[in-house]
Amino acid sequence: MGKRWVVKDNKDNEVIQHLIEKLSINPVLCQLLYFRGITSFKSAKDFFRPNLNMLHDPFLLKDMEKAVERILNAIKNNEKILIYGDYDVDGTTAVALLYSFLKEFYPNVDFYIPDRYSEGYGISIKSLDYAHKNNFSVVISLDCGIKAVSQIVYARKKEIDFIVCDHHRPGDVLPPAYAVIDPKQADCTYPYKELSGCGLSFKIAQAICKKKNRPISDIIKYLDFVVVSIAADIVPITGENRTLAYFGLKQINIDPHPGLESILFYSNVFRKNEPGKNTIFTRQITMSDLIFLIGPRINAAGRIDSGNNAVKLLICKKMAETHNLSSNIDNQNTERRNLDVEITKQALKMIESNHRLKTSKSTLLYNPNWHMGVIGIVASRLTESYYRPTIILTQSNGLITGSARSVKDFDIYNAINACSQYLEHFGGHKYAAGLSMKPENLDEFSSAFESFVDKNITEEMLTPEIEIETTIKLYEITDKFFNILKQFAPFGPGNNNPVFMTTNLTDKGSAKIVGNNHLKLKVSHPDYPRKEFNAIAFHQGNFLPGIQQGKHFDITYHIEENTWNGHTSIQLNISNIRFSENQ
Repeated sequence: MGKRWVVKDNKDNEVIQHLIEKLSINPVLCQLLYFRGITSFKSAKDFFRPNLNMLHDPFLLKDMEKAVERILNAIKNNEKILIYGDYDVDGTTAVALLYSFLKEFYPNVDFYIPDRYSEGYGISIKSLDYAHKNNFSVVISLDCGIKAVSQIVYARKKEIDFIVCDHHRPGDVLPPAYAVIDPKQADCTYPYKELSGCGLSFKIAQAICKKKNRPISDIIKYLDFVVVSIAADIVPITGENRTLAYFGLKQINIDPHPGLESILFYSNVFRKNEPGKNTIFTRQITMSDLIFLIGPRINAAGRIDSGNNAVKLLICKKMAETHNLSSNIDNQNTERRNLDVEITKQALKMIESNHRLKTSKSTLLYNPNWHMGVIGIVASRLTESYYRPTIILTQSNGLITGSARSVKDFDIYNAINACSQYLEHFGGHKYAAGLSMKPENLDEFSSAFESFVDKNITEEMLTPEIEIETTIKLYEITDKFFNILKQFAPFGPGNNNPVFMTTNLTDKGSAKIVGNNHLKLKVSHPDYPRKEFNAIAFHQGNFLPGIQQGKHFDITYHIEENTWNGHTSIQLNISNIRFSENQ
């Protein structure tokens, strides 16, 4: 599938020149800062040197005052508090954080994670009956609940005070909870709207600390949970999230919770002791590790068995307590991966064998036998393969239920909302959502969804895009340049690892295929042949013949470090190659 190369050009040269004068760094780096909304010395200082004083006052969140007052009154009166959360990474880390924090000074608190298969997403009636039967008078829902109107009406009848703490888009009617904390409420004036569910859990803990005159240093230890949720839930790493992620990564590298450390152990990332120093990991833990190593394992607990096991692992206080849980979760992740591969194969075969599906502007597939725990992953795989809005559906508890994923600039939440008359439940974000419907509504929903996509998506949206921040010459990539570039991390949505473009390159004669069709080469430019870099282009071995023939080529790439045999050097990680037009 061809990709569009798009170089950002919406820049203000006067502002960039101002940054160059104030910061005295490479103009390319100033351009990167500008694209991230950095336009002054102060904003650059805040970007490069976050500090915890930059976190917003949690009481700026609508209903936070009411929520904290109710929680503290429950503690004063020895009422039972139930912490309720979704079964994914964001939900389980949110529950682990608030549960662990409250347990420090109040014993009468417990947690509840709904079963994905018997209860489904969000607030279940079964959980409310459980809370009522076990005399919980306060329930705090984290990462869910913003659309649970009927369920919370039911809870009120059971005399349960509900505090909804969610970060998903509200519906037209808010649930009649005791307090509703969601920065995406239209009348919530909180200055940052993109917190994760676990980030909001941290804000509750921060608010309680403030009310009880406890320093924020008391809860810094929980930022490792927050950064895992930020990475796994793919929320923007801008503003307050950048500060939380920055300090969360520091926490996970220096003193992670035993459960997270145990997951990293089973991911073959080990700790070592150095004389006179703290125990450290054998390498720096990055956002990529959280996305690809920790996140899938935590998710696997809820996909294959129960999200309760993830919370039990996360709240463990000693490494010795973690190993059985971590081992089981690691095995479940292997099972999840096998299911994912098999169902993805089946789904791709369905598309390839059906001309209408193959040529459609959207993908909507249903198989009642597909495993509900992996359909979200399969939706992501198919979006990568066909690059179009995708919904994967299966059957559970008499309903057809599924996950949706989208492509750049197409809001799949709005698309599903436009067809909501056929649905029982739905919720989510611009690029990912969940939904359920009665079986008899499948055909009408499918038709309505496909029609909406067909009318509202453009051909440009259906072509994958490589967004290039700037063109650069190889001689500009110096150690000093790269050392500053590394300080742009942590990377993620809103602050992606910059993609550079360099044109008219040649290989120094070392190009070869390694591994599974990966192209390894050493690139240079004819005008300054002494400046050369090792480069790797994953799954792009098809370019080898032309490169070996001496053809000049253009590349898009990230700049990264590569360590081999104890030697660390700069490497270009090539995302795309094309042969130069002027050969």
